[in-house]
Amino acid sequence: MFTGLIREMAEVLSLKNSFLTLKAKYSPKLGDSIAVNGACLTVVRCTSDTFTVELSPESQNLLAMENYRGKVHIEPAMMMGDRFEGHIVQGHVDCLGTITSIKTSGNSTDFFVSLSSEYIKYIIPKGSVTIDGVSLTVNEVLKDSFRLTIIPHTIENTLFKRYKVGTKVNLETDMFARYVYNMFKKDGDSKLSWGDVDNIMARY
Repeated sequence: MFTGLIREMAEVLSLKNSFLTLKAKYSPKLGDSIAVNGACLTVVRCTSDTFTVELSPESQNLLAMENYRGKVHIEPAMMMGDRFEGHIVQGHVDCLGTITSIKTSGNSTDFFVSLSSEYIKYIIPKGSVTIDGVSLTVNEVLKDSFRLTIIPHTIENTLFKRYKVGTKVNLETDMFARYVYNMFKKDGDSKLSWGDVDNIMARY
């Protein structure tokens, strides 16, 4: 389990076959779980200043592999007793999102992200979403996309500074949104709205 707060930007040294080798200040142990651009991966090799994680073919087919170069986001798995920040992130990427528009808005920047219609139902206004491992708040939900408002600090310290229109990103929807939606979904009805969920929960 993770929080979606990036602890470090690690340097990609190599990506050969299924092995991704990174250089970082953080020193994991063999077998540790670590989120790399939001995907929970297992450490399979360690040296004094590098570590290697392994990506399955399924992971490579799902993830935005073009972002596994240069610098990547890393976050070690939470330990019992850690301070909880961000939101609960599993490190299980649901799908790819695509940056469709970037607009300056005062002292921040709006990023519009499109995604598959299969997952848009789990995106909630003022809810949480994870983009390449970064915990963010959804400001607006549109028909097939959503809007994020990113402050300069986040842009300068994450991969957001290199995102352009058309960039693919790893996207994980909020775990609780998925659970609540499926708990209250009517049999055979995939069109349950969040207003319906509110009405159902108000009865209890």
